Amino acid sequence: MKFPYGISDFKAIITENYFYIDRTDRIPLIESAGKQLLFLRPRRFGKSLLLNMLSNYYDMANADEFETLFGHLAIGKNPTEKHNQYLVMTWDFSKVDARGTIEEIQGRLYDHVNNSIKASAEKYQLDVVINRGNAVSSFDDFLRASCAKNHKLYLFIDEYDNFANEVMASKVHNNDRYADLVYGEGILKSLFKNVKAAAAGNGLDRVFITGVSPVIMADISSGYNVADNIYRNPEFNDLCGFTEIEIQKILNQVNQECQQRGELVDIETAMKTMRQFYNGYCFNQHDFTSVYNPTLALYFLKSLAQYCRYPDDLLDHNLGMDRDRINYIAQLPNGPALIQRICDDSQQVIVPKLHDRFGVKDMLEQEQTQNELASLLYYLGVLTQDKVVDLGELQLRVPNLVIRSLYVEKLRKLLLPDVQLDDYRQAKNNFFKTGDLQPLCNFIQERLNIFSNRDYRWVNEFAIKTAFMMLLFDDRLYIVDSEPELKRQYADFTLIARPDMRKYEMLDHLMEFKFVKLSDVNLSGKEVQHLSEKVLQELPQVQTAFTAAFAQLETYKPILFERYGEEVLHLQTTAVVAVGFERLVWRKAGE
Repeated sequence: MKFPYGISDFKAIITENYFYIDRTDRIPLIESAGKQLLFLRPRRFGKSLLLNMLSNYYDMANADEFETLFGHLAIGKNPTEKHNQYLVMTWDFSKVDARGTIEEIQGRLYDHVNNSIKASAEKYQLDVVINRGNAVSSFDDFLRASCAKNHKLYLFIDEYDNFANEVMASKVHNNDRYADLVYGEGILKSLFKNVKAAAAGNGLDRVFITGVSPVIMADISSGYNVADNIYRNPEFNDLCGFTEIEIQKILNQVNQECQQRGELVDIETAMKTMRQFYNGYCFNQHDFTSVYNPTLALYFLKSLAQYCRYPDDLLDHNLGMDRDRINYIAQLPNGPALIQRICDDSQQVIVPKLHDRFGVKDMLEQEQTQNELASLLYYLGVLTQDKVVDLGELQLRVPNLVIRSLYVEKLRKLLLPDVQLDDYRQAKNNFFKTGDLQPLCNFIQERLNIFSNRDYRWVNEFAIKTAFMMLLFDDRLYIVDSEPELKRQYADFTLIARPDMRKYEMLDHLMEFKFVKLSDVNLSGKEVQHLSEKVLQELPQVQTAFTAAFAQLETYKPILFERYGEEVLHLQTTAVVAVGFERLVWRKAGE
């Protein structure tokens, strides 16, 4: 099987026999949804391939290839009347460089639009005057020429908000650049105003716009207020994205090919791995069926098909842009507190509703609440819908372990900005292999004062658990879970070795954390610091905390053995007790 990782050319995928999950059955639904549509999905979620498929379907120049491209697909068996009836044109704003002055950005934007107009004019043999200084004028002339030949245009705009988002993300130094793009008669607003006018009987029949968030659309709404938002319609939840059933079917096919080569793939564990790392995105406003990130899934499947083993790193480095988006939120007021809240599994991220009418001007000039920032993180794909709670409010969650690793990484940089991985790598690896936690405890103990900073609202054992989670999180080796649900019980922290990493000598870990207040032991911070390890361990309050921790751990162990297999797990259970924010003590089960 050939997996089209990173390929958004529909014609190449079909003619070169790449794997393709058919979504052409949605074309009639798209046609009936409206003539000007806005469809939002996170970056690297297959939007460009969707547009390219639609472009090939509607392009009159591809009429002779319809059977080749679509005959074997759902729409080929029952095509709509509009197939191959349009001139098509695509503007891809991800190609517009956002660096430099507003004049330079405008020049690049106009160059891109003009180049698209010129290419389409040549393709359809239209006599069009290209005005290099004014792409709006060029677009008007293209429509004049197409109307003269009784043709209508279908315009596709890909990543409509890309370069404007990039300008927004550089907000700290110069907000005026974004203002010049969208406010008043800014160039982006002017361009969309012209698109709106063209669709009012002036040759432009349909528009399909993709992007990441509705933020930019809110700013240009007075110039372009005619788009139907379809991104949360139930019928389009998996328009981009793979379902659980589809992933299972693909894995079975890959396994058959591997068996023919004498290799064996454990389908059950591969499915679990993909579910934990790549599933979990929900865009449906009526139920909460989740889909797999298609780019991440193809990244995994391509490696599995080629080598019959997982990729070495389950995080596709092309998703580094998600890291940038989290970093951006962390720069905003209330951003660090929201990231802490997201990482705290004992709290929930709940919003009254998803905001969709906030603009960048608000983001730049007004302090945003955590609710508004959480909505933006939803559109960016680093939070997703979980469930409806009391009074119809919406609970959000982190989609999967790939995204959680990005949050943990950012939290580590927020709280320990001067700490490098090499500073504690040996202590961490020592724990993974031997279960000896003392070196890491020493490392954390020296920095515990950071976690008592009331600015971050750290409380009780969560602060301690977070410290260990930040430093032990390693999805290269482990399936890492904080507060995993174990038959309606919640363990503090588990590190379960990835199936493909069990070839190395490493333990699985189940951990529980307890916090003893200084007032409970009737000692000052300095007094606790000077206690010996033996005396500290023997304090009655510490003994009580250990007893409670191990009682909980004993209830979790059989559930983990049942879930993963007792013969598979090399499980060590460890309890950690913090005495104030001054000292840490730990024990393995049985000691």
